[in-house]
Amino acid sequence: MSFLTALFELSNAMAPYILFGLLFAGILHELVPDTLVTKHLGRESVGSVVKATLFGVPLPVCSCGVIPLATSIKKSGASRGATLSFLISTPITGVDSILATYGMFGWAFTIYRVITSMVIAMVAGVLTNYMDKEVEQPKPLFSAAPQGGFSMTPLHAKTDEAGSCCSGGSCCESTQKRGFSLRAALHYAFITLLGDIAKPLFWGLLIGALITVAIPENLSAILVEYAWLSYLIVIAIAVPMYVCATASLPIAAALMLSGVSAGAAFVFLSAGPATNTVTIGVVKKMLGSKSLSIYLGTIIAGSILFGLGLDYIFDISDIDPKSLVHMDEEAGLIAMASSTVLWGFVGYFLLKPLLENKGNL
Repeated sequence: MSFLTALFELSNAMAPYILFGLLFAGILHELVPDTLVTKHLGRESVGSVVKATLFGVPLPVCSCGVIPLATSIKKSGASRGATLSFLISTPITGVDSILATYGMFGWAFTIYRVITSMVIAMVAGVLTNYMDKEVEQPKPLFSAAPQGGFSMTPLHAKTDEAGSCCSGGSCCESTQKRGFSLRAALHYAFITLLGDIAKPLFWGLLIGALITVAIPENLSAILVEYAWLSYLIVIAIAVPMYVCATASLPIAAALMLSGVSAGAAFVFLSAGPATNTVTIGVVKKMLGSKSLSIYLGTIIAGSILFGLGLDYIFDISDIDPKSLVHMDEEAGLIAMASSTVLWGFVGYFLLKPLLENKGNL
């Protein structure tokens, strides 16, 4: 019963942001040409990683809402490194989280959190581009003709609506522009993208609820008692657990006020919003096991390193951030409705192959 309750609460917490992220991704897909994403984020370079990181920092999107956005820019031609850096920097920061961090811990802590998240994201992106390069498939020099023969038109050349060939980028620019279509945006968001992430989303929610049930209620007491292991304990809890950047703030403040080191609390602030079981499953499916290892390894190592650095700063300056916090525990009607809609879509995509196979018999 406690597992079902945890699953219900986790779904209510994540569903509105996932649906919003899907809708936002669908609208961006209609408004932003794929060529623009490819131009700025497609190269396996440091520049593309920096651009993806900076693009993700101000977006008020949590670790579940960023999934469809990252999937969308990857489909549009972004490199693995740029996609991964965007996937890390976006959920840790965001305008709402930055302001909330400032209100709770002050400007120095806020700047430290933003800069360290950007560094972690950039390092992960650069490592991915150099250690997990995209393998380009060899393309034939000439395209197949409709009648089964071969056309002498090179594949890299563009053709306009009349069929004339143009190898440059400007002569066909007008034919590539399209008007905004809400129907196309919704189809891309809730059919294309959600269909891609439905299975890892399903398992991520189940595993996330199981982990939530397994976390002891006296967590802060355990962390204080085993101070030398607090970093590893926090990492083990924060990585699979779902918590958004803003909601992680009062948890971190409560840990500090209960005697847990500021560095260990910072590890939770950094690793918690950046990862969860749902995101881990999607990253593995979208980018592969090697990128997933870089993703987790960079976040874990970076969070611990910067946590130790924060402890050192607190030790030499005697900083003791304290604040009053408030969290809404009750799930509203919108959250429950969003959860119902999301589970409806997930159930449809999970059952769709079974129904199609049954119909073919």
